[in-house]
Amino acid sequence: MLNTLRDITQSVASAHTLELALESLVSQTKAAMETECCSIYILEQQQLVLSATDGLEKAAVGRVKMPLSEGLVGLVAQREEAINLADAHLHPRFKLFPEANEDEYRAFLAAPIIYQKQLLGVIVVQQAKARQFNEGEEAFLMTLAAQLAMAIRGLKRRAEVHSLDHQVLFTGTSASTGVAIAHALVIGGEISLEQPEACATDLDFEVNRLRQAMARSRDALSTLAQKFENDHDDELSSIFTSLQSLLEDASLGGEYQREVLSGWSAETAVSRVSLRYVAQFETMEDTYLRERASDIRDLGQRVLRQLIEPGRMMLDPDKPVILVTREADTSMLAEFPRQKLAGIVTEAGGVNSHAAILARALGVPAIMGVEQVLQANLDKQLLVLNASRGMLMVSPSPTVVDEYRNLISAQKALDRQYAEELKEPAVTLDGHRIHLYLNAGLMSGVATEIADGADGIGLYRTEIPFMLQQRFPSESEQIKVYRSVLQSAAGRPVVMRTLDVGGDKPLPYFPISEENPFLGWRGIRLSLDHPELFLVQLRAMLQAAGDTDNLKILLPMVSSLDEIDEALLYLDQAFSELRADVNPSLARPPVGVMLEVPALLYQLREVSQRVEFVSVGSNDLTQYLLAVDRNNPRVSSLYDSYHPGVLRALRQALQECRQYKLDVSVCGELAGEPMGALLLVAMGYDELSMNQGSLAKINYLLRRVERSELEQLLALVMQMSNGQDVRELVREYLDTRELSSILG
Repeated sequence: MLNTLRDITQSVASAHTLELALESLVSQTKAAMETECCSIYILEQQQLVLSATDGLEKAAVGRVKMPLSEGLVGLVAQREEAINLADAHLHPRFKLFPEANEDEYRAFLAAPIIYQKQLLGVIVVQQAKARQFNEGEEAFLMTLAAQLAMAIRGLKRRAEVHSLDHQVLFTGTSASTGVAIAHALVIGGEISLEQPEACATDLDFEVNRLRQAMARSRDALSTLAQKFENDHDDELSSIFTSLQSLLEDASLGGEYQREVLSGWSAETAVSRVSLRYVAQFETMEDTYLRERASDIRDLGQRVLRQLIEPGRMMLDPDKPVILVTREADTSMLAEFPRQKLAGIVTEAGGVNSHAAILARALGVPAIMGVEQVLQANLDKQLLVLNASRGMLMVSPSPTVVDEYRNLISAQKALDRQYAEELKEPAVTLDGHRIHLYLNAGLMSGVATEIADGADGIGLYRTEIPFMLQQRFPSESEQIKVYRSVLQSAAGRPVVMRTLDVGGDKPLPYFPISEENPFLGWRGIRLSLDHPELFLVQLRAMLQAAGDTDNLKILLPMVSSLDEIDEALLYLDQAFSELRADVNPSLARPPVGVMLEVPALLYQLREVSQRVEFVSVGSNDLTQYLLAVDRNNPRVSSLYDSYHPGVLRALRQALQECRQYKLDVSVCGELAGEPMGALLLVAMGYDELSMNQGSLAKINYLLRRVERSELEQLLALVMQMSNGQDVRELVREYLDTRELSSILG
């Protein structure tokens, strides 16, 4: 039964149109359940429309329609539960549609198709003989309906997008505010096995492309096989191993090459060979052999992806594009030409993933968690991205495009207004000086960012240079990068965080595979396990600073006092060696820890005996306090830095740091948000570090408020029961000061 469910679901998911998918669904379900009729009704504009059938009159498809208040199918939709009747004719909601020719059917079983609380349609099976469908049959249909929901939703969205007669709206979660109008560049979308037929103009070139694509596919499959082998999952490991064997010259790999040599392009060759063998295997009677068709399809799509998509990121598009991808990592965004990146849309990833943080640093509008956007085949289509409201519009009307062009112009005017005051210090109306620092990591623009009014660099992410390399950077390479950053600050403080990889920041040459990476081997844990890497980085930082006094070293992901002690021992070792061998006048910089693991919140007295300062990482602190993976769009609504519990933890951290004479700042994303900055200043924080894109806006805002008023606002905020109420209260405050436009 599981195999049958899988086969039906895969068949529907792989169909190229909704119509073909539904036709396949009803015929396969009818055969699997050994019934006389199977039909599916799709909800369209609050009406259930007969969309496919095997057993009713074919001419009725598209013609039979009913509101949810009519008929047994409507009753299933209304109740959102299955209905199983021995004789449907006896039920008071039974309604006969003569054009469907269904009067002979008595037995009736129907289940709703629901995707994330949204009704998509109803699947129905019927028989002429009056009888109750048994529990097994009912369970099968309900399970099938649940499994089909995502595939049908995706196919519906694709059909809507490509009808081109109306605007289609996708929604996600805002990760970086702003508006963009541009055509889509899709990376990692669905690769069709059916490629257009194109002849080769240079056989040697095409053969070489094919071999390189197969080599990359082979490497990827080997990595997957090794991973599952290490996890002792021999069955999954053997699947990827067998796919590797199909790439050999004696198997499909040789067939691909021979097809190219007969005159076809590499893509066409892979497509022709794959489709030919898929068709042969699907007609075989032996179940095992018939299932091998899916292996051939899988392999063909893998090789085609390697042919079609590698290097797309390296292209410099003619015009700015909106990048649409499954999940954007920091390396991908850092390598993309900034002037050509108008916006970012992802299916996966949370609004506080490091890719989202980088998007905000670059000032690029971004939304994340947009379900099934890759299935819609958006490549090269015109999009309007309203990231401030979490909306993506496909095929927008000329009127909508004009409205958003005006909105972009208005936002640019506001940005210019904010920038005019950036060189003025951030001093509240009642005279409190707030120091605004920069979160940095990308080398491009650091010097100009510092020159544009920041009080220094509050967080320099040293992992970015590591992520842009194909190996660990050498000591001399690191010295060069760090010295450039320190010099650009022109004597202002620079807080350099030691290597913080793991979680959602992988190194391509040092992969870490963990079931729960955010609670795993990351930050200082990794550095202490690899002292040979840690010492090189510490030596590079110290040499880059020389005898200047603007360097501060920050330790990430600290969860115990022992980690601080061990890290300080390595720093002492590096410092002593360099003073003895390189520079006798070398200055020992202040050291701090990131407060992001909640346990450290209760050990600040002991922390103060070891280090000079604390930098609060509000992103991870929120994640760990609320037990919410900040990369997971399914629980993104639960990740809330304005949760009263999080705000109380931030206030407690400040109070204890002051009690133990620890300098303290906030370098998390909350500091760069207008509402967050107001609440942090109300608590008493006077050092905030943020992305460059937030600097002018926060400076402008703080120069127009009084901290005494903010303290009164905070007293009310701390009585709120949830983050939404907190935001509403702060928004009301901004409204009364005519500052709400700063929220975007």
